Amino acid sequence: MAFCGKCGTQYEAGTRFCPSCGEAQEVEQRQGTAENMEQNVPPVQQGVPDEVKDAQDNKAMAVLAYIIFLIPLLAAKDSKFARYHTNQGLVLFLTAVAWGIVYNIIISILYAISFRLGLALGSVLWLVSVGITVLAIMGIINACKGEKKPLPLIGGITILK
Repeated sequence: MAFCGKCGTQYEAGTRFCPSCGEAQEVEQRQGTAENMEQNVPPVQQGVPDEVKDAQDNKAMAVLAYIIFLIPLLAAKDSKFARYHTNQGLVLFLTAVAWGIVYNIIISILYAISFRLGLALGSVLWLVSVGITVLAIMGIINACKGEKKPLPLIGGITILK
C-alpha cells in the first residue's frame, strides 16, 4: 500500500492517480531481496505528511478521548491529533457535568412547584442530555475519519494545548 503525497489517502501500490484527489502518483519500484518480496514487506511510506501519519497512528486514542479522556491524555501525550480530541472530550465532559448540576437544580425547583410542571419541563430539558450524547458521537466519527473538526457549540473552547 502507498499514500498520496497531497491528501494522504491510502491506495494500492502501482496506482498512477490518487483515487481521492486525482493527484498523479509516482510508481515506485520496490527493491529488495526475493525473501522480502515473499514476506510481503511493505515499502517505506514516503510523502505521507506527519499530521496524516499521526492521525492514522492515534485514531484509537482519539476515539477513547470521548469515552474516558484521561487515558489518551496520559498514553498519547506527544500526539497532536490525540491531544486535540482529548481536549474536545474534556470540554464535552465538563459540559455534561455542568449540565447535570443545572438540570438537577432546575428539576428540583420545578417538582417543588408542581409535580406535573416538573414532569413536563423535565422531559423537555432532558433533550439537552441527548444533544450532549450526539456531540460525543459526532466527535467519535470525526476521530475515526482522522479529522480535526471542532464540535458544534463547544468546539472552540481550548483547555489543553
